[in-house]
Amino acid sequence: MLPLVRLLQLVSPALPVGAYTYSQGMEWAVEAGMVRSEADAARWIGDLLEHGIGAFEAPLAARLLAAWTQADESEGGCGSDASEAEREIAALNADFLASRETAELRAETVQMGYSLVRLLTGLPAFAGLPGWAARLEAVEEPAFPTAWTAAAAAWRVPPEEAIAAYLWAWAENQVMAAIKAVPLGQSAGQRLLAGLGERIPALAERALALPRAQWSNFSPALAIASSRHETQHTRLFRS
Repeated sequence: MLPLVRLLQLVSPALPVGAYTYSQGMEWAVEAGMVRSEADAARWIGDLLEHGIGAFEAPLAARLLAAWTQADESEGGCGSDASEAEREIAALNADFLASRETAELRAETVQMGYSLVRLLTGLPAFAGLPGWAARLEAVEEPAFPTAWTAAAAAWRVPPEEAIAAYLWAWAENQVMAAIKAVPLGQSAGQRLLAGLGERIPALAERALALPRAQWSNFSPALAIASSRHETQHTRLFRS
């Protein structure tokens, strides 16, 4: 049961990476009148979950999990296999950074990635595992999903559970942002989470099998909302 316990730690709101300070453009959508109700929030978050996070970030995280595991299993064995896995990790990290369409979205993942790396490399439960801290620190400017999947792989979390939990953590953070910004009541937030949660198993299953050629982060409303949020006059959130 230890991998499950570690996974709960990774998706806990208590994880000190600052996720609660970001709305990923939702605050501007509220300001602009696009998200005014529970139904609006369900549509906004649900569309991003399926067509953005679930179609690009989740499959990329699934591939990162596999690459981190390959790098660990190849350590001490075939050096070329380990090097190949490490090159793939670097390439996937670069792809994710390049996919961020605004300065805010890029700064968010870099800040959260940096914070998680600092946490993990000072955490005996991670840093005490042979080779893991060094491999993670070798990644240049690690994005949040890169650092997060390193921890999940090191702690032997099954890929299906890891990706489902990753999607859940993103959805929960968006719901919490909606509760503050719309604003919505706590019961409305739980209804939103219940509805979004029903969609996550199928999205996680798809992410684990989706060929790289079919990954897509085409979410123009998110890009517009995030870019407009950069100059929004009053804000609760950093993005």
